[in-house]
Amino acid sequence: MTQKVALITGSSRGIGKATALRLANEGYDIVLNYARSKTAALEVAAEIEAMGRKVLTIKANVGDNEKIKAMFHEINEVFGRLDVFVSNAASGVQRPVMELEESHWNWTMNINSKALLFCAKEAAMLMEKNGGGKIVSISSLGSIRYLENYTVVGVSKAAVEALTRYLAVELAPKNIAVNAVSGGAVDTDALKHFPNREELLNEASEKTPAGRMVSIDDMVNTVMFLVSDESSMIRGQTIIVDGGISLLV
Repeated sequence: MTQKVALITGSSRGIGKATALRLANEGYDIVLNYARSKTAALEVAAEIEAMGRKVLTIKANVGDNEKIKAMFHEINEVFGRLDVFVSNAASGVQRPVMELEESHWNWTMNINSKALLFCAKEAAMLMEKNGGGKIVSISSLGSIRYLENYTVVGVSKAAVEALTRYLAVELAPKNIAVNAVSGGAVDTDALKHFPNREELLNEASEKTPAGRMVSIDDMVNTVMFLVSDESSMIRGQTIIVDGGISLLV
């Protein structure tokens, strides 16, 4: 089988959905992953099938390693290969430090950080069967700067960026390139869970040096570059897509 296959976790909406549709449009068969939004995932699947591409839709909580293994077993059974893995699924508890509990930490770190490590391991075993592949994870500016109520999510995203570097070195001999894309505030469904959503949106709109907020397309454009052949010598990097706002004090 020579048809390339891409897995995008958390692909029923937002950046994950847009990435899946773009990859399908570029000729990839797609594995959609979701945790709760079955109806939304099936709607995305229908859009992809309308493009003439094959699509496999899998419900799996990527914070659970057994669910990860089961997901990749199904991918192997259906497609027998994987060429691109976009680690997009994310969740997290947004509270001040003094209100955080152990369960908040475990939930957030499992879905945002542990998932990248154990999905990447499984992805690498499939990718090396076909000569290599590309892994791209999605991070955020909270990994490098303070954002209100973002402590455990920010730490989980910092772990994503550190894992990106380690994976890039250790998977390079398998011809697997690993990078991350870190975005400024993007008005997705996920942002609706931020207690200070309006403040973040206003700041991004008014202060971004580029003159506008980051869009979903801006993020997807960068992901698509990183999965292309043109980016083959970019390894272990976190590309910041924020219109320059992180350069301001």
